[in-house]
Amino acid sequence: MVAGVVVLSAPLLSINVLVSVLGHSLVFPLSPFFLREKMAALRTYAAHRATCWISGHPDIGPLIASAELRYRLPRGLLAAIVDVESKGRPHRISAAGAMGPTQLMPDTARLLQVSDPFDSAAAVDGAARLMRRHLDHFHALRLAIAAYHAGPAAVTNGVPQNGMTPGYVARVMTAYLALRPRRPSHVPRTGTG
Repeated sequence: MVAGVVVLSAPLLSINVLVSVLGHSLVFPLSPFFLREKMAALRTYAAHRATCWISGHPDIGPLIASAELRYRLPRGLLAAIVDVESKGRPHRISAAGAMGPTQLMPDTARLLQVSDPFDSAAAVDGAARLMRRHLDHFHALRLAIAAYHAGPAAVTNGVPQNGMTPGYVARVMTAYLALRPRRPSHVPRTGTG
């Protein structure tokens, strides 16, 4: 009986341990959730690592700043999302199989035509396009952030109260408020008149 359980749980254990170790995330070793997504992330990771060892990763800051300008995002918003999602780590894999610095799920990456979410430039561009779509659709920053986390279908009557998304929105908003450029509150007048 015990041997049967061990044999049956070995693939599950392998997938979760690989995601945990390679993706630098906390994953319960026998988690049966998001297996398809985790497997897709591991396949994409394996394909990416060969090119990454050769070319490395560019500094993510300029990629974010450029994408925010290109897609007319509020300055600091995309940086806040990347900070909350991965702290800018290009090889991050979540317990749900989200990938790269912007934590794109495999289906979302395909929808955005991002073939390698571990490629910082492609991931940042895809995430910026996605946020632009969410901002254009929801016309509210908090709802756009919620849609980035939970998917746009989940944002029907405000931020979904699913136990995770409200906290995510709060963390991104806190990071955004810290990262966005400050406007001078008062510019003193000069002159004698």
